[in-house]
Amino acid sequence: MITDNPLTATATDRPQQVHYRSVDIRGVSLFYREAGPSDAPSVLLLHGFGASSHMFRELIPVLAKRYHVVAPDLPGFGQTTVQPGVEFGYTFDNLASVIDAFTVEKGLDRYAIYVFDYGAPVGWRLAVAKPCKVTAIVSQNGNAYEEGLSEGWADMRKAWNAPTAENREALRQFNTPDMIKWQYTHGVQDTSLIAPESYQLASAAIERIGVEPQMDLLLDYGSNLKQYPHLHAFFRQHRPPTLAIWGRNDPFFIPAGADAFKRDNPNAEVRFLDTGHFAIETHGGEIATSMLEFLDRHVER
Repeated sequence: MITDNPLTATATDRPQQVHYRSVDIRGVSLFYREAGPSDAPSVLLLHGFGASSHMFRELIPVLAKRYHVVAPDLPGFGQTTVQPGVEFGYTFDNLASVIDAFTVEKGLDRYAIYVFDYGAPVGWRLAVAKPCKVTAIVSQNGNAYEEGLSEGWADMRKAWNAPTAENREALRQFNTPDMIKWQYTHGVQDTSLIAPESYQLASAAIERIGVEPQMDLLLDYGSNLKQYPHLHAFFRQHRPPTLAIWGRNDPFFIPAGADAFKRDNPNAEVRFLDTGHFAIETHGGEIATSMLEFLDRHVER
């Protein structure tokens, strides 16, 4: 059953109302934002670590002028909750399974995807499993190549190779409010452009839901690297329209990861922005303009 929240976002430059809803997917109360004409081409927005669909709060109304836009909160994030008594393993396979079932529930037979951070391995699994569904890809610091991982992943790599209690505990630092804020501000030329509620809401969600699901996902991230060969084969075979629009100062996903898209998909378009990991927070207008132009060229209406 889908339930509506009466809150909507409207303004003179946002003619499309944004609806805030939840739907039960296998014992997960999945929260999502939705806007735009139901008969328009669909765009699925997948957020990452330290965020939720809130990161798309300004992008959604812009895209919704011409597209049907859906942005869920992944399990473990934002307003999505696992219902009492339901056992849920926080792995990327399970996140992808929930989102895939969500697309079926919403009747999203074909959709473009915007992937960021953790949203990328979720989106990649959807694309590899059902390539006919994905009409186009926009990757905003959503990694798909091992060379895109910086030295900042050293602690995670150590835990992947030896998942001891001590190595797991070392990952707890990445979930502190100060570290989450740093991920928003690092590499940003003018940090006054960063809305503080963005990282505050992310930290509040971790405190509310618990840090252990985040630790599980950090440990499981190594599984994504094992998926890369299948993903690269998908790129080579299907060559989906792809736009990699990247904050070049990202401390975790470096520019080499964006350039690598062109190796398996020569038609991939790559753009760099002079900002950090959460590029949409500082360059949201530029990303929205580029994305609309890209989708208009590649997605059939």
